[in-house]
Amino acid sequence: MHVLSVSSISEVDMDYTVDFYFRQHWTDPRLAFDYDEELCISTEMLDRMWWPDTFFANAKLAKFHYATTKNHFLRIRPNGDVLHSLRYKIPVASLTELIMFILARRLTVTAMCNMDLTFFPMDSQICSLEIESFGYLMKDIHYKWLEEGKSVKFEKGVQMPQFVIHSHRQKEKVIGTSTGNYSRLACEFHFVRSMGYYIIQIYVPSILIVILSWVSFWLSRDAVPARVALGITTVLTMTTLISSTNASLPKISYLKSIDVYLVTCFVMVFSSLVEFASVSYLTHRNSKIVRTQSNGVAETEVRQISNDKYQIRALCKSTALDAAKPLSEVTRNAIRSGVDRKIPCAACLAAPGVIENIARVCFPVSFLLFNCIYWVVYLHISKKKPEDMTDFVPI
Repeated sequence: MHVLSVSSISEVDMDYTVDFYFRQHWTDPRLAFDYDEELCISTEMLDRMWWPDTFFANAKLAKFHYATTKNHFLRIRPNGDVLHSLRYKIPVASLTELIMFILARRLTVTAMCNMDLTFFPMDSQICSLEIESFGYLMKDIHYKWLEEGKSVKFEKGVQMPQFVIHSHRQKEKVIGTSTGNYSRLACEFHFVRSMGYYIIQIYVPSILIVILSWVSFWLSRDAVPARVALGITTVLTMTTLISSTNASLPKISYLKSIDVYLVTCFVMVFSSLVEFASVSYLTHRNSKIVRTQSNGVAETEVRQISNDKYQIRALCKSTALDAAKPLSEVTRNAIRSGVDRKIPCAACLAAPGVIENIARVCFPVSFLLFNCIYWVVYLHISKKKPEDMTDFVPI
């Protein structure tokens, strides 16, 4: 099998497309002849001779190429070996080859490829192309690769937009069904996803949106329209980014690595809006308290002179009163309770500014810490290869 190109890897449909030349070899002693060179004959002779009923077990769709003529040929060697070459273009889940009979054609095949998107977009996928006989059991036809480990070759410069063909592996299987055991060949491709597109289109915009939401921490608490508009805009932008990202992916029940990042960014942006709501509430409440205390008496100072005497200084809008006189126990208790009630108010007045100062530090530090953990953990786990991939051959 000679692979020309691999394209159209679809996470939604769970398939991919491969364009390749497919050749099958088999020996038929009845076709032996006394001649030194092989014969190249018309493929119309296939209708008059035996040939294996090979099919792609995991193909969704397959078609032959006929431009400008049928893309296949048939050759017979003096010892009766038959070579049939095809060119296929297949969107597939797995690929296989037959031996002994060589059939060369060009096909377009769409086949299944079950993908695990847990580490998307830092993931790698293994897709296989599987071939077996449709009707002949293993006792009738036994498939094997013509060259162990070298039967699958790739065109120089094979590239894909979002993936890199890292390695491949050839396998021989025995498939048991209700009608018997069948011989099957498989070629497994190891695709590694390129992250460049997702970094530019998703990760970098998400980081910038989160940083933009922090601008509100440095705006005046009185600039309510500006801070509200900034907060709502960043929240809606993150929502749109999350929706557009998942629109091109299948609706799966488990969490992807990109979901973890986008949801965390959304929580950060939403938290900055909640922070402003809290600060705005405390600011308005404190303003109301100040206005209430300013009615009638702007400020009251109480200073204890002795055990039963207090000096009271009341500053009104137009007069100031100084008085020093004995106070009853009830009056002293009332004054003490009034003084005690003013202490938490002073703390409340400073609360909005404290929250703002904490947010200016905590939000950037927590987001930076999250990024360090996220990239180290996911990149490390996604690069670990399973033990059963040791026999893959690099491209």
